[in-house]
Amino acid sequence: MSDILLAEPRGFCAGVDRAIEIVERALTKFGAPIYVRHEIVHNTYVVKDLKAKGAIFIEDLADVPPGATLVFSAHGVPKSVEREAERRGFRVFDATCPLVSKVHVEVAKLHREGYEFVMIGHKGHPEVEGTMGQLDSGIHLVEDVADVARIQPLQTDKLAVVTQTTLSVDDAAEITAAVRARFPAIREPKQQDICYATQNRQDAVKLLSREVDVVIVVGSPTSSNSNRLREVARKLGVDAHMVDGADEIQPEWLHGKSRIGLTAGASAPDVLVRQVIERLRALGAMSVRTLDGIEETVKFPLPKGLKLDGAAEDRLAHLR
Repeated sequence: MSDILLAEPRGFCAGVDRAIEIVERALTKFGAPIYVRHEIVHNTYVVKDLKAKGAIFIEDLADVPPGATLVFSAHGVPKSVEREAERRGFRVFDATCPLVSKVHVEVAKLHREGYEFVMIGHKGHPEVEGTMGQLDSGIHLVEDVADVARIQPLQTDKLAVVTQTTLSVDDAAEITAAVRARFPAIREPKQQDICYATQNRQDAVKLLSREVDVVIVVGSPTSSNSNRLREVARKLGVDAHMVDGADEIQPEWLHGKSRIGLTAGASAPDVLVRQVIERLRALGAMSVRTLDGIEETVKFPLPKGLKLDGAAEDRLAHLR
């Protein structure tokens, strides 16, 4: 028999909650279909649920009909996509996480002052593409310490570092140290770019990993922050697995394990955590206990133009 220990905090962050609400409000206010560039957040369940409500997910704006309503995903978009959407005349709502937008604003401001940038992040991730796409040139991507030696900025007098918001805190610190060693005068953000929710969830997994024999992370394979949670646990020597849903749990993971740790990435809804708990109970888990952790109270404002009347607000509240 085993016990389940829940990490705190876990699951949805304020940016994810806001992005999903933007799509749901647009559907309620303007009716289906609503077009969304890229997955609104990287979670299979969330995307499937919004598809059922009338959202259509696209990568190419050519797939959006004239006059349609378009939502940019929480990861942000390059300037070229913003310009194309404006040129095509779509009604646009930007669901970019405000913490990602903060990085975009910093890049634009320092670029005007003549800076080039080193960006720490994962090649091909939409957030990285969005941030690098704020400029036509002058941003150099590094994915690991080895990459730091390879980049060749045109000048080093004005160089700044920015990071993807969902990185491993420890990995980002290691790469930043390598960047600083090569470019001692590099400008760093006053406050790190890695978001509070990513930091909190990784810290919670570090605490959780001391108490358990195995860690299960609820999150989709495309979710950067969920993958990082699994990595954090494994680096601490704990067996760790990531599941998109309860049906992916393998009974052999639990053999000989008396304490099961459970957490969820910032884009994973609580309904999936509840389903995983039920599955673990069916496999013999007896008790569920939540560890002490930070209580998150952050809430980001919605874009203008999504206010609903009283009846519509009630319908949306019921849907959520």
